[in-house]
Amino acid sequence: MITLVIGLVILIGGGLLYGGFCEKVFGPDDRKTPAYENKDGVDYVPMKKWKNCLVNLLNIAGTGPILGPIQGILFGPIAFITIPIGCVIGGAMHDYFCGMICTREGGIQMPEMIKRHLPKGVSWVYTLIIVILLVLCGAVFVYTPGDIAATQLFGFGGTPGEASTWIIYGVIFVYYLIATVLPIDKIIGKVYPILGGILILSALGIFVMLFVSGHQLAEIFGDQILGGFDFGAYFQSHNFIPSFFVTVACGILSGFHSTQTSLISRTIESERHGRMTFYNMMICEGFIAMIWAAGAMAIIGLGAENAGITMQLTDAGWGYFESVDGALRQISPTSVVGVICRNMLGDIGGVIAIIGVVILPITTGDTALRSLRLVTAETFHIKQKTAVQRILLALPIFAVTLALLIWAKNDPNGFNVIWRYMGWANQTVSVFATSSIMIYMMRHGKTKYLWMPAIPFLFYSFVTTSYLLSASEGFSLDMTLSYTIAGVFTVFIFAASIYRGRKLSQIERRV
Repeated sequence: MITLVIGLVILIGGGLLYGGFCEKVFGPDDRKTPAYENKDGVDYVPMKKWKNCLVNLLNIAGTGPILGPIQGILFGPIAFITIPIGCVIGGAMHDYFCGMICTREGGIQMPEMIKRHLPKGVSWVYTLIIVILLVLCGAVFVYTPGDIAATQLFGFGGTPGEASTWIIYGVIFVYYLIATVLPIDKIIGKVYPILGGILILSALGIFVMLFVSGHQLAEIFGDQILGGFDFGAYFQSHNFIPSFFVTVACGILSGFHSTQTSLISRTIESERHGRMTFYNMMICEGFIAMIWAAGAMAIIGLGAENAGITMQLTDAGWGYFESVDGALRQISPTSVVGVICRNMLGDIGGVIAIIGVVILPITTGDTALRSLRLVTAETFHIKQKTAVQRILLALPIFAVTLALLIWAKNDPNGFNVIWRYMGWANQTVSVFATSSIMIYMMRHGKTKYLWMPAIPFLFYSFVTTSYLLSASEGFSLDMTLSYTIAGVFTVFIFAASIYRGRKLSQIERRV
């Protein structure tokens, strides 16, 4: 448990210190926020600080901080260090500045923020990627909660041939449509605080049981074999960079979050609420990611014979196996969630925790599709004042999402494909965002703090490029060649961002 505790100290202590520093650098003041300046009763609606915090937490915390860490922990206890460091200086910083810049500039959505700071052609590329990302998120966040509910709550098979599978998907879709079209305070603002409580209690329950039950975790400085699985060997045989950082996006840094903080920029009552609403809620997500990573490692250590998980090598790589009637049966990462919940919290507590896990992606999927509606409306200047206008725009978005879901459910490798593409698109979006933050700082006399967004910008430019070049769903190039090209490309776009920032700053000084 020592490595986990060290990581938690980094997360909490670092979050307190760096969060305060981020706030000082941005400089929130008492000016009127867009929630009051542009109040329309639909998207621009003032909401209390505590409510915005829980809404934002549920918006950003989908299945990413659960399924990502469950798969990422196979790299070993290094995850307990990389998650908190990345969250403090990368993810939380990214969320805070995106949320605050969108708030300061009138409650704009991310495509508009990118458009104001990056060249027009680049902003169109960003918009295309963000639309793809949000559609993928919508499909994934119907697929994962639907399957977890079907298999872990109701005892169905969750197969594409069962009517129950599509009924559950249908119910989620209907909710998404309602939540996407109605004013933000009617469902999201009222229901999310309750759901947020369940989410937090579920994570805290698993956290407590890790210590109370005396579960064993591998340590970064010792033997990394646990339950017959060698985490160290997995680390050595896989490309930690970039694979780990695409697998574990939520909890470290997620470009998707910027689309959600920009939503909250329209409901926040005071700029001074930004640190708690944007920065600290990302720290909470980092905590959730660490706890689920620890829970997955703990049950791997138990082994299937002790109601845990046994890892076995399959044709598709390492797989999760549980014991059913004395025989090993391979299960998906979504089913691992149920094993962790029941093992840690018992039958009743496990069911409550699973409900919390089902809630996570649902409360992210609805705002993902809401963001897509707003992004589309803002990009093509489509009016969204009436419910009819919002429904007419939402329907084609939902049709595309449904088509992708049907394909992913019926293709044996469909979910894995959309999950990997979502992970890559997610991190790629963050590169555009951190570049914009750099340029914003240069345009507002904060050049000496440029290193803050530059750190995640440089790192994730390298990660996303090298992943796309080397991955099987990308160009399948040699890893050394991929690293070389990624390094050169990263230096190039960094130089281009600095040039852009200086150019805009010079133009504004002349004006």
